[in-house]
Parts: sequence; structure tokens; C-alpha cells
Amino acid sequence: MAANNRRMSGKKGAQVGSGGKRRRGLEGKGPTPPAEMRKGHAKQRAANAKTRRATGRPQQRRGGGRSTSELVVGRNSVYEALRDGVPASTLYVQQFIDNDERVREALQLAAERGGINLMEAPRPELDRMTNGLNHQGLVLQVPPYEYAHPEDLVAAAHDEGADPLIVALDGVTDPRNLGAVVRSVSAFGGHGVVVPERRAAGMTAGAWKTSAGTAARTPVARATNLTRALE
Repeated sequence: MAANNRRMSGKKGAQVGSGGKRRRGLEGKGPTPPAEMRKGHAKQRAANAKTRRATGRPQQRRGGGRSTSELVVGRNSVYEALRDGVPASTLYVQQFIDNDERVREALQLAAERGGINLMEAPRPELDRMTNGLNHQGLVLQVPPYEYAHPEDLVAAAHDEGADPLIVALDGVTDPRNLGAVVRSVSAFGGHGVVVPERRAAGMTAGAWKTSAGTAARTPVARATNLTRALE
């Protein structure tokens, strides 16, 4: 019978060598890589966002996105939206409308701004579009707002060589309050505003008006989960 050369101890199983695994484990993993190369680090995310913007490649990620289109109805409301620089794609005018001063001013503003389609429509069509609201013959279509992604705000700050100044809002449901915060962030040189995707005010025509034009240069980002976005 062949001799068994393996030593036995009180522990279960044979005691054999590690094959060098323990020695290799003590060698370490080398120097710590720079922040831009560490997975999940804020600087790596900012660098990746900068690369994506430079290459123009689309990114699959949660957050950001677009809102739905919006209609502004009524002569005074349409005129004020056009005067305050609210983005608009189409101005619908009722056929055979009473061409009063407010209508003429709205048409003039739309022509001066450019890029706004002028469409003439019968009253029944405008009634259908507005679900029977008192449109007074003028309906302005506001295109969907293009929300930024929270990481884009951080990347923009790094591009400027500045520390990110970002305001996060939770529980703000009045679009006018959102517009007022956007105006304040712009005044303080902030890089943007972050809002939750659900149960929060969005960039509506009312928010645009309250922002006094600053929404055109101060981005608003939308996060699926505000807590994770802050982390």
C-alpha cells in the first residue's frame, strides 16, 4: 500500500500548499489610479460626459429627457408669453377673427421673433385643440422643454474650471416658484437646477415667464431619483 505523505491535523481536510496564491495576495494592487480613471468617481463621470459631448454620441441613461408640448390660450396670455420670450413653435389664429390691438401686437411679436409658424384655423378646430377653453381666437404652442442630465451640470462646471454650484429642489410644485429659483441661480452664477422627475414642477410656460429669460442660459436637469443624483 502506498504511503500517504500528506500531514494530517485536527482540522478537516488535508493541509496542502497555497500554490503561491497567498504570496501574490500580499503583493498589492499597485498605485491608486487618478480620479478620472476610478469607476463611479465624480471626476470620471464628468470626463465621460465631456467626451460624449465632444463626439456627439447618444447616451442611454435615466433622467433628463423631454417634457410634453404645452398650449397657451387667450389673447393676453399669448401676447405676454411672446413678449417674455417663452419658446414657441406655432401661433394658431382663428379664421375671421376680430383683429383688435392685442391680436395685432401678438402677430407682430411672432413675426419679429422669427421661427414661429403662423397657422390659420377655424374656431371648431381651436375648440378641439384647447378642450373648449376660452382661447379668444389665439393659441400658442410651446415646444417640449429639453431637460439636462444632472451629470451635465457638473461637467459644465469642470469645463469652466469652477466648483459646481447646483440647486436641488424637492417638493416644489408651482412652476412660478421654479422659474423664480432659476432666475436666482442665474444671478448667482450657478450652473443649473435639479428637480425630481415626478411630483415636482416642470419648465412650463409659466416657469419660463417667471424666469425672466434666464431659463435660456441656466439649464434645468431632471433626475429619476433625487437622492441618488445628489450622492
